[in-house]
Amino acid sequence: MALTLRSSNSFIKLKDSRCFKTLDDFSGMVCFAQIRPSCRLRAKSLMQETQFSREKTLNLEDRRNEKWEKLHKLSDTHGKNDSQVPVFVMLPLDTISNGGNLNKPRAMNASLMALKSAGIEGVTVDAWWGLVEKEGPMKYNWEGYAELVKMAQKHGLKLQVVMSFHQCGGNVGDSCSIPLPSWVLEEISKNPDLVYTDRSGRRNPEYLSLACDLLPVLRGRTIIQVYSDYMRSFRDRFKDYLGEVIAEIQVGMGPCGELRYPSYPESNGTWRFPGIGEYQCYDKYMRASLQASAEAIGKEDWGISGPHDTGQYNQFPEDTTFLRRDGTWNNDYGQFFLEWYLGMLLEHGDRILAAANRIFQGTGAKLSGKVAGIHWHCRTRSHAAELTAGYYNMRHQNGYLPIARMMGKYGVVMNFTCMEMRDGEQSENASRSPERLVRQVKKATKTAGTELAGENVLERYDAGAYSQVLTTSRSDSGNGLSAFTYLRMNKRLFEGENWKDLVEFVRNMSQYISLLGSKS
Repeated sequence: MALTLRSSNSFIKLKDSRCFKTLDDFSGMVCFAQIRPSCRLRAKSLMQETQFSREKTLNLEDRRNEKWEKLHKLSDTHGKNDSQVPVFVMLPLDTISNGGNLNKPRAMNASLMALKSAGIEGVTVDAWWGLVEKEGPMKYNWEGYAELVKMAQKHGLKLQVVMSFHQCGGNVGDSCSIPLPSWVLEEISKNPDLVYTDRSGRRNPEYLSLACDLLPVLRGRTIIQVYSDYMRSFRDRFKDYLGEVIAEIQVGMGPCGELRYPSYPESNGTWRFPGIGEYQCYDKYMRASLQASAEAIGKEDWGISGPHDTGQYNQFPEDTTFLRRDGTWNNDYGQFFLEWYLGMLLEHGDRILAAANRIFQGTGAKLSGKVAGIHWHCRTRSHAAELTAGYYNMRHQNGYLPIARMMGKYGVVMNFTCMEMRDGEQSENASRSPERLVRQVKKATKTAGTELAGENVLERYDAGAYSQVLTTSRSDSGNGLSAFTYLRMNKRLFEGENWKDLVEFVRNMSQYISLLGSKS
């Protein structure tokens, strides 16, 4: 028998097929029933640039049904020995309003009730620096988040809270604008070198330059001190919920909350997929660090500037001298620069995670950090798009291993994206291989002894995406996922077939056996 909820409040209204803006009023219902495998799972486009061929489309439904049947067979076979992978659902970017209140609380209440009925473990929410500390230094407003925490507790849901020190707006899926705190923007206006800068001098205000971490540039406090005070304020405000309702703190370490450089900004059309991006090492603090590193090895000329032959945001590797197949990325200078660029990123991550570890130690809440799944140009020799983002990843060098080790030092879970993507769905013009990338990351975390969790990159509701997540969740001798976060809660998620498929996916994730992991 189905339980039907009626409400006068909506879930989320999509701006388009990929993102949304606000919660709208609606008159409708959400039905929860025992869900059988759907035979009418619909294909959604991975992204505008990716198009399935007509032949693939004709055979898509048969492949999906076959995959679901296999998953059901596994569930029925393994019973009590199954390895459960908890599923979280990411809440809207504008869950908290500009005024610091919970947006559309009645609609959110109905949504959380629905998610709980589907077997969802919990929800993920961004704790935006630009909202919480907007009134001035150390003037924090957590009230909207407090209301959400209590609502999640009422429904028996866990919370993953992201310490979001980046702006919202200007990247894939961003559907609203939440800049950095106004008092921080005032400091940036006085000193533009506080933010990342590219070779042409374009400034990017979405995240503060990591080269300033230890400088007292924010009204007498260093950036790390500001981030630490923010996390400490959160801990003190929610100490009674940490480790129980608030199960995890994800520590933002860069644009989109990811440990990387903002090498592919979409704002104002600066970057378009699948461009290689550009190096972000031209603010005066990054240049000073580069100069010092070059002088330390007796190569002063190498520190004058970043590489001059790296091309522009929307070019391909072979269009450049530095990133092409036999490019200068692989000579002595190239290796020096790339090691310095990655090293700065690792030091930044280490500083923030060390602070977070001290602050949240003993609270019972897990810590996690996110790494971007940059799957384009990853089959080229230079891995160009990964290099500009800071990931020194090569065919014979796992660039994610030092990141996994850095996170593992503090017991931090590495959260990696693009878990829903398959190589066969990708266009051929950008040398993409998300499956290879995921295998690399799984190998890195296993070697480092670091837990791995996952997310999808784009909003998808089809069986192909869910099946791929199930596959990547599996352990290959002890490196399965510890959790998965689905992006994102919106109105479409609750529609007929989409809702049925989500419930089916969550059921399979709770029962899916780690085939090889059970033997390790």
